[in-house]
Amino acid sequence: MLKGQVNYSVVYDDERQKVPVKIWDKHVPMEDKVYEQLKKIASLPFIHKHVSAMSDAHVGKGSCVGAVIPTISAIIPATCGVDLGCGIIAVQTDLKASDLPENLKKMRTAIEKAIPHGRDNHGGRRDKGAWGEPPNEVVSIWRRELEDNFKKICEKHPKIEKSNNINHLCSLGSGNHMLCINIDEEQHIWFMLHSGSRGVGNVIGTYFIEKAKQEMRKWYINLPDQDLSYLPEGSKYFDDYIEAMFWAQDFALWNRKLMMKRMIDAVSRSLSGKKINAEIQAVNCHHNYVARENHFGRNVFITRKGAIRAREGDMGVIPGCMGGKSYIVCGKGNPESFHSCSHGAGRLMSRTQAKHKFTLDDHIKALKGVEARLDEDILDETPGAYKNIEDVMRSQKDLVEVVHILQEILNVKG
Repeated sequence: MLKGQVNYSVVYDDERQKVPVKIWDKHVPMEDKVYEQLKKIASLPFIHKHVSAMSDAHVGKGSCVGAVIPTISAIIPATCGVDLGCGIIAVQTDLKASDLPENLKKMRTAIEKAIPHGRDNHGGRRDKGAWGEPPNEVVSIWRRELEDNFKKICEKHPKIEKSNNINHLCSLGSGNHMLCINIDEEQHIWFMLHSGSRGVGNVIGTYFIEKAKQEMRKWYINLPDQDLSYLPEGSKYFDDYIEAMFWAQDFALWNRKLMMKRMIDAVSRSLSGKKINAEIQAVNCHHNYVARENHFGRNVFITRKGAIRAREGDMGVIPGCMGGKSYIVCGKGNPESFHSCSHGAGRLMSRTQAKHKFTLDDHIKALKGVEARLDEDILDETPGAYKNIEDVMRSQKDLVEVVHILQEILNVKG
């Protein structure tokens, strides 16, 4: 950030607040409830220095999405949510736009066949977005990287075992999760996907959110919102939550790596076996997670709920709406945002509002020229439901430098 330049607003107008809120809200619409949610977080006694919020912030459960929350000796499970470790992986390939066929439907179909996506059966074991029989490479990673620690977690908390775990490894999910193909400013092809820890992360998050609420009731702790229930360091479930949450974040990283490999292979098959080099440049970053970091001279837990780490030199991915632009960025290490930036465009309206406001014709027009599903089931993900990504990027010039601008040409949704 340039000396003397302040690109955020400071909110400190509530008598309950223990610390200020710093929010990157210039140039972008922001719901009033976002500020209210941030003020409630800032009223908690263990917040360090201030609370930050990014330009893509929108209302969430307990905390708004887009919040960066530094805590000392306590964690609020609901602020990390239930899609633990959710994030983006993007890889630059040696393919050029000229290598792709004019009609990309065959390519989209190949990707859809290679990776389970979507949700039915209430997300149960026979969910269409789960593996009936996980492929060998998925089983191998599960056994080598994840199984032993998962068993240790389940020995202490057996309910977590009753989840979609290995059968959701290397699967996409639904909602705003996506697989897509993009072209950068030099006509290079990028593959990108968005997903997290899937069913098992949801079970872990939900389980410990309830444990935190039970602890608050046990100790008669009154909160401005029950979804801000917390686990103090040294309490009964604190260490177990840390262990399970970090495991879920590892699951999410492997989930994205495995899907990317299958996506590359699927595209290769659709191009008659053309070999694809996808190791030119790669970024794999969480945007829904907790980390141990040092800020303003203190060791703290940083919860980024819909934000990515943007230390000086950190590479990140900021996707726009379906069919829109996305950005590969390099962090500037701004201390006021706790070395963070936005994780995307951010919702402009709720899913329910989007389905009422937009028609299928609106959706088809907005995605002209993009190979994608065009049906009413994903109207809640239509481009108009999101903030303008260019405004979001303009609002955070002091947080990141743009390295590449990508334009989406193919999209797979669950």
